[in-house]
Amino acid sequence: MFLVPFLMVACAAEPEEMETAQPEVPLNPNGDSELALLMRAMYDDAMLVKEQVEAGETPTISVNPQPILTATPSDPESTASPQYKSFARAYIHSVNQLGGATEDVEALYTGMVNTCMSCHTAVCPGPRVRIKKLYLD
Repeated sequence: MFLVPFLMVACAAEPEEMETAQPEVPLNPNGDSELALLMRAMYDDAMLVKEQVEAGETPTISVNPQPILTATPSDPESTASPQYKSFARAYIHSVNQLGGATEDVEALYTGMVNTCMSCHTAVCPGPRVRIKKLYLD
């Protein structure tokens, strides 16, 4: 009899009280660049958009891609090239087309992921394995 009220009180605890905050640990031992943090945020957002596309919902883009042209990178030479700038503009364009689209959503989403893969194949290949996870199943 006394167990039910205890469980009700235990389950009513606020989530903030139950969670312990973990400090964010940089993935790069030399610190994370502004561009690396932005790209991680764009990846996380793209995973949410993937779920929306797979569910047949209208995609909502939450992360502004425009700063990929100006964010401080880990390796300044990599983003100084005309090739990087061209890929970045193509990505921004693909995101702008996808956000709020109601037609050809799967094709637009795949095009956006392809722009990620193309740039990372040519400029910074490390994240390609992770980018592959963005493709529709």
